[in-house]
Amino acid sequence: MYKVLVSDPLAKEGVEILEKNNEFSVTVKTGMKPDELKSMISEFDGLLVRSETKVTKEILDVAEKLKIIGRAGTGVDNIDTKEASKKGIVVMNVPGGNTISAAEHAVSMLLALSRNIPQANASLKKKEWKKKEFVGVEVFGKTVGVVGLGKIGLEVAKRLLSFGIKVLVYDPFVSKERAMQLGVETVSLDELFKNSDYITIHTPKTEATKNMVNSETIKKMKDGVRIVNCARGGLIDEQALAEALKSGKVKGAALDVFEKEPLTESPFFEMNNVIMTPHLGASTEEAQTSVSVEIVKQLVEYFTNGTIRNAVNFPYIPSDVFQKMQPYILLSEKLGSFSSQMMQGRILSVGIGYSGEATKYDLSPITIAAVKGMLDPVSEEGTINFINASYIAQEKGIKISESRVPDVSDFTNLISVKLKTENGESVISGTVFGKSDIRIVKINDYYVDVEITENILIFTNADKPGVIGKVGTILGKNSINIAAMEVGRKQVGGDAITIVNVDLSIPDKVLSEIKEQSEIKNVKMIKL
Repeated sequence: MYKVLVSDPLAKEGVEILEKNNEFSVTVKTGMKPDELKSMISEFDGLLVRSETKVTKEILDVAEKLKIIGRAGTGVDNIDTKEASKKGIVVMNVPGGNTISAAEHAVSMLLALSRNIPQANASLKKKEWKKKEFVGVEVFGKTVGVVGLGKIGLEVAKRLLSFGIKVLVYDPFVSKERAMQLGVETVSLDELFKNSDYITIHTPKTEATKNMVNSETIKKMKDGVRIVNCARGGLIDEQALAEALKSGKVKGAALDVFEKEPLTESPFFEMNNVIMTPHLGASTEEAQTSVSVEIVKQLVEYFTNGTIRNAVNFPYIPSDVFQKMQPYILLSEKLGSFSSQMMQGRILSVGIGYSGEATKYDLSPITIAAVKGMLDPVSEEGTINFINASYIAQEKGIKISESRVPDVSDFTNLISVKLKTENGESVISGTVFGKSDIRIVKINDYYVDVEITENILIFTNADKPGVIGKVGTILGKNSINIAAMEVGRKQVGGDAITIVNVDLSIPDKVLSEIKEQSEIKNVKMIKL
């Protein structure tokens, strides 16, 4: 009999599935302190959580029997997935379980913003009758810009079209053909900002999307634009939005998410043209039941027949084989992520080439790792995993190819990721030295030897004396330590490529200062 601990509130429909199954013994104990969870976790084979339980390394260190952690929801930031992977514990989530609820909430917020419904309700409850103060606008015939056409953005767009709205979409993964099928129009982000009466955001929070609505982008928008954010806090510079709301540049805003939650202080509290809700996008009875039932079903499938669905770390591979494959899987994932962050524009295709020792193994999980790495930087945290990465890529029209190439004499093994976008293509190659030392050895036509670390600065530059020194000076004065540096070049005095391993992520203002140097171009901050 498998013992399962439910440490956060799950819908009773999910818990009942376990209670009625003779192969499982379920214990429901919510609201535990870390020490209490630590004292009892060693008894259990499975753990089901939401967002309250923090599954830390300390907890996992004593979880001797634990085989699976199920998260009833999308985000897994409360689980140390890296440590769980080391211990062979599968971490599963339920991506998309709240899609309809989140989409309906965003559309509700947009409509409420158009007709001043919360403000009028509050006024009437004060026994006021101020019809003239709450004159709204029709959404019919307006243009709404949808930033991000993932599952939620797609459902929002469908609903908006039914109102007779023109829908503009910015999503680097959506082709014009796919947009035409849906009845929407793909545009650049600047075009979306310039031409939209409403802007609703449905993109993950990444380094590229953080504060995507800021003082500069707001200047590009129509006067009187209305902004809706039911996606993630931090996508909007809240101070910049507050100033634009005060000036009238932005007519109104509807916000469900905030940079700091729970929200206790905000300039929006005093503004009548802002509608606010406390992160309610997924808070429907249906969504709560759906994710609870789904995660329990996934757990049952895992224990009864070994099926792994929606694992955020990796599907099952026999431990002896996995240990040998792990360096190649890790290398492939990092190469995919590196390539995706280097390139701009909608991704059209990805090709993974193998030579040498790597070809001895089943290449499919290594290829999936590259695809996952490619999608991770531009996707909501926890939504891309080794199970669904290929499917999501294909759904977005990205072609995936895999090939074995003749042995490369310089390396005993080599993995190359060729990424093609609307703006060009890149080829990043890496190898495994010894048993587990992974390295990038070629970036396009430049031979390099780069250690794969968490924070990497890369740029092209004129091969002149003093250029690297300028960069070092800028980093030094901003207290950013250089761990290693590699320069690749084809000829003396031509262009060179410089890769700098740094201890910390480089802030945008420091990157801007580096970009201002006349000898430097194509500056990228890569996070692996």
